[in-house]
Amino acid sequence: MLKALLRENWPERAGELRERDGGWNNSTYFIANEHYRSVLRVYAHGDLEKIRFEHELLIRLSGLPLSFGVPSPIPSRSGSTIVPLGDGSGKLACLFRYIEGVSPAGGSDVFAYSFGRAAGELSAALTAVRPGLPAAYPPYYRLKEAYPDCDIRTTRDFCLRPPAPFEHLREELMVLHAAYTQIMDSLEGLEKLPHQLVHGDLNASNLLVSPESPSEVTALLDFEFCTRDLRVMEPAVILSGLLGAAGEREAVRLFCRGFGSQVRLHADEMEAIPAMIRLRQVDVFLHFLTRYLNGTDEADVLQKQARMLSSALQELAAKEWLAEELLALREG
Repeated sequence: MLKALLRENWPERAGELRERDGGWNNSTYFIANEHYRSVLRVYAHGDLEKIRFEHELLIRLSGLPLSFGVPSPIPSRSGSTIVPLGDGSGKLACLFRYIEGVSPAGGSDVFAYSFGRAAGELSAALTAVRPGLPAAYPPYYRLKEAYPDCDIRTTRDFCLRPPAPFEHLREELMVLHAAYTQIMDSLEGLEKLPHQLVHGDLNASNLLVSPESPSEVTALLDFEFCTRDLRVMEPAVILSGLLGAAGEREAVRLFCRGFGSQVRLHADEMEAIPAMIRLRQVDVFLHFLTRYLNGTDEADVLQKQARMLSSALQELAAKEWLAEELLALREG
């Protein structure tokens, strides 16, 4: 079916398909023939406006002199960069130009400085991007709007009176509920912090590094969740992914120096970072809770996330060194 889709919409790009491992929300395939290499993405949702916003943003970014690559959508034979899958599922497919690079391997401290520099460069570039379409997703701090199926009562009942598959995770769910409650009580006033477009999901799985020099980031990927949000959410999301791994302090130090070489944050943004890291972790929990409640995932997926996220939240409180490393992000 996918080969027929390629032949019909991008005939010069049709070739052998190889599915990329990983990915919770979409399916990705590498396409190769004797002339071209491409990347086919099949979106799990059928929301055309969300993809249109993503593609307009990418097209605008591709016109900027960035030191790293970003995905570049390829128009189909009809001129559109988005085509229906055609199998009755309502899913949509897009083709992108292939970007040289490999997924990072080893510790995050290897590429952390370059990652920080690229993320800071992207953050600075996004301040000047003005898409003609409205952003499809709400900012992180508007949790009620982002996760209508996980309102306060539903989340509380699930965490404090878990169903049978989660009874053995009562302690973890109590940690998550406490963090959720704390975050919900601390959202007031965030609207006053600087806002701009942010990628919102940068992590090791959404970047490429040079195979010859694995410390150098060559591309930032997956702009699906880009939206207008707090500027400080960009580094906070990345920091939440760096914490908890071996060599975390060195990775955080290098990332902050790299990001701070491109963007400096205000004092009030700096003070908000620990809370924004917790917000990211609560957001991920609600994302997977929604998927479980809607029947998208089996219980084991949410069980794994609950263990990891509760552990990360508990460890965050003990990282007294974090404030010292964050100083590299501060202006002045």
